[in-house]
Amino acid sequence: MTLLEVRDLEVTYPGGAAAVRGVDLTLAAGRKLGIAGESGCGKSTLALALLRLLPAGTRVSGEVLLNGEDVLTMRWGQVRAVRWAGASIVFQGAMHSLNPVHRVGDQITEPVLLHRGATAAAARRRAGELLERVGLPASRAAAYPHELSGGQRQRVMIAMALACDPRLIVADEPTTALDVMIQAQILRLIERLVADQDVGLIMISHDLAVLADTCDRLTVMYAGRVVEEGPARQVYEDARHPYARALSAAFPRIGDPASRFAPRGLPGDPPDPAAPPAGCAFHPRCPVALDVCATRDQPLRDAGPDRRAACVHVGAAVPGPAPAAEDARSTS
Repeated sequence: MTLLEVRDLEVTYPGGAAAVRGVDLTLAAGRKLGIAGESGCGKSTLALALLRLLPAGTRVSGEVLLNGEDVLTMRWGQVRAVRWAGASIVFQGAMHSLNPVHRVGDQITEPVLLHRGATAAAARRRAGELLERVGLPASRAAAYPHELSGGQRQRVMIAMALACDPRLIVADEPTTALDVMIQAQILRLIERLVADQDVGLIMISHDLAVLADTCDRLTVMYAGRVVEEGPARQVYEDARHPYARALSAAFPRIGDPASRFAPRGLPGDPPDPAAPPAGCAFHPRCPVALDVCATRDQPLRDAGPDRRAACVHVGAAVPGPAPAAEDARSTS
């Protein structure tokens, strides 16, 4: 069953910065979709657009169908309900997302009181249940955010996201600020919750290894566009777009001295979304660009079973070193 379908989504900020350009996504209930890319490639903007959390004056077009209803055309009352009962977001940096002067239990109960009409006693019980579900004792509801560790705060954020039993969870860099051991615990927690509750998950990260290990499918974005999509492990191990290959190869692999002593990367930065280059936006940084790449953008093409990539080389071998097949990610 299709839970979320995004069709031709365009997001342009005041001032003309086109942060998302013609993105299409599909997610079924119980499935996990990873979205990868460098900072400035439109990942977080896409996440905010799904629930209409963008600043006033931002132009948004296309369709965001959640359970068949277009979030972009809903009345504000419907949107407020959807933001908790239909979909919720786990933001990056829990310390900045939690209110420092309120106990975490009160912050978990707030959406339960507002959106489920529960009594105060029932909301407190629900908060305790949610904390236990994410691996914290119910007694931690009395704690303030500064009394919790980074991993505990992130668990509280996940508990808040689950408060009203949403069908979709969007996790925007949920483990970036955590050490690798806690990161692994949070990732396993998220996977278990998705499986147990049959919700859909969109996980956003710059780390392809994390997404390949956690998600079913992987979408790679560059300059606001999707440049590759397919089964997560295949995209990570054998990317067909030069940008996705470079993104994967940028992370050294444990046990591979060559990658440790000579990590690969890309010079430069993603283009200014207010002034993207002509043609393929990646061509100024692409090591295998052709003349046509500077004048004509490339559509997503079939790149194998259930895979697509927006590169002129699709259908032929893409030059350049491929990342090692075995995943030696340190959080495994």
